[in-house]
Formats: sequence, C-alpha cells, structure tokens
Amino acid sequence: MNKIMDNIFAIRLSSARKMAGMSLQKLADALGNIVTKQSLNKYEQGAMKPDSSLLIKLSSVLNVPVDYFFAEPTVIVKLSNPDYRKHSSRISVTQKDTIEEKSRTLLERYLELENLLNLDEKPTYFEFEQEIITPDDAEEAAKKLRTEWNLGYDPIPDVVAMLEDKGYKVIEIDAPEKFDGLSADVNELKVIVLNGGLYKGNNCRKRFTALHELAHHSLRFPEGMEHKVEERLCHVFANVVLYPSEMAERELHYERFHFYEKELILIKERWGISISAIFQTALRLKIVNDYVFRNLNINYRSRGYHKDNNEPGNYLSQEKPVRFSRLVYFALGKGLISVNEAAYYSGESVWEFRKSMRQLA
Repeated sequence: MNKIMDNIFAIRLSSARKMAGMSLQKLADALGNIVTKQSLNKYEQGAMKPDSSLLIKLSSVLNVPVDYFFAEPTVIVKLSNPDYRKHSSRISVTQKDTIEEKSRTLLERYLELENLLNLDEKPTYFEFEQEIITPDDAEEAAKKLRTEWNLGYDPIPDVVAMLEDKGYKVIEIDAPEKFDGLSADVNELKVIVLNGGLYKGNNCRKRFTALHELAHHSLRFPEGMEHKVEERLCHVFANVVLYPSEMAERELHYERFHFYEKELILIKERWGISISAIFQTALRLKIVNDYVFRNLNINYRSRGYHKDNNEPGNYLSQEKPVRFSRLVYFALGKGLISVNEAAYYSGESVWEFRKSMRQLA
C-alpha cells in the first residue's frame, strides 16, 4: 500500500466501525482479540496496516466487502449542524456516531451518483425570514409555506415526495428506536434523515417528523432559546402544514366537550395527522380548554394509543424516499455504472440487487 491507500484504509475502517456501532474494544472482542484495540486505533490513524487474513476478518465482522476499505470517494461529505428531533440526550455518543456515519456514507454515494449523471437540478428551499418566537409565528410560517408551494387547503398526498421534489435530500437509515430524525447541512444542501426502521407503517408519525426537520431548516429562532421551546414551535409548524388551521376550525368547531374515536380516525385518514396531534391543534385553536384536553389525553393513554403504532387508523401514502433509488437505476440504464456498482450504491449485495432487477426494454 502507498501512503494514499493507507489513509483511505484508515478512514474507511473508522467509518465501517462507527456504522456497526462498535467501540475499538468491541471490535477487538468481535475479532476474538487476535488484535488489540490499541492496534486497531493505529490502523485508524494510518500508522499501521493489517495483513490479508485480518482484512478478511474485519470485512466479515463489520459486514462490508473488502473492496470497501480501499474505495476512494469522489465526494467528501461532512454533516454540518446535525439537529436531532427529541430524545437526543438518550442517544449515546456511540449511537450518534453510528447515525451520523451511516447518514454521511449514504449521502456520499448519493452525491457521487448525482455527479456521475451530471445533474444540475436547483432546489427550491423554503425560508421564513421572520424570527419565530410564538406559536402564532410558527403558524404564520406554515401558512406561507403552503402558499409558496401552492398547497392550498388540501391534504398533502406524500410529504417525503414533496420534500424530494423541492430539492431536500431525504434519506432513511436503520437506527436505534430513540432516534426519530435529524436535519443537517451537507455541502450547502439541506438533508433530512429519518429512522427507516422506526415507523412500521405509521405514516402519520413519519410525515410529522419530516416536517419537523423541515422547520429546523427553514425557521429562525432567537439565540439562546431553550431547545424544548424551539422543539414545540417546530411541532406547531408541522401541525399547521399538515392540517391548516382554517380547515381544523371548520371541521372541529368550537366549545366541544366530546370527541368520538370514529370522527378522529376519519380526520386522521384524510389529513395524515395523528390523533394526538389533532388534540394539540384543538387546544392551540382554543376549540377545547385545558380541562377537556387533559381528559382527552387521559382517555387516549388509558387505551394504550400512546404506545408505538397503537393508535387506530392510518394514512395510506408511501412516505419513503425514492429519488436515490431512481438515480441508481437511471445510471444503470444509461450504462454509466455496472450491476456490481449499482449494488454498491444501493448498499446491497450483488445477489440481492439482481433479484430486484426486471428489465423491460
């Protein structure tokens, strides 16, 4: 190996270890302690290099092909200002490393493909210049977004597809269940990362999370604002984008004491917003008072609807990022990449990728 290949190997080994969620000691243990964590650290620093037998073991334990360790990226990706939606304090440093490394690696392949295809699609990002201090400010921002993006007062068929159409890089990764999503900047692009294994068909939660992360990209908050206050304002923004206040006022009406489950399911399945978020909307618009809101939540929890994916009803939309996969097949169809390279970009084995291929012309 020359000096450049040593450095590439060091970077790739560190990346693969972080994606696997392993500390140096855990990796040493998984290798049967045939190498110490101190030696692994030297590999990652580029001060030492493994022999071929250890390289094969590293490939097996870290679940990456041997070629991965020596593939030189054509795009350098760094996640800037990653902002996690809730529970970030319950995510360990190792888990954060895994989330960010998986995101970075996927985005590296994403941007490599765009460069290969020579794409020059200009994003149309939403930005709200006024500082967001109150829920009314967040509502005003949501109304402006609906106006600028010509959404009217209709339900949004597919939030993730809408964001991809506007130029946001939306990706999914497998991550711990404490992780909902994050927003970050990458090479002047705006990225939204979702936990692909979390929602299990709960499209309403995924739609809400995607819009919550959009709020972090689009809204300005006063310096020094508490994070939990900022999060609540992002919630308001996401709620109003999903369920415009004018429509909520028309459908929910004022001074209500009772809500019936069937009615709430119908609203949920029309607008793609969770029942718990409908309660929040009703309280914010003063359709219900604090007492009624509290009782609604008590009854909601007593039925176990607050538990993951236990809420009745669902919104039938895909809510899955597809642009990256489309680019893989586009590049393959143009003959710019081989099947093996397409499998690499897709993060699959060649065998898995070939199973998904059905050429029509």
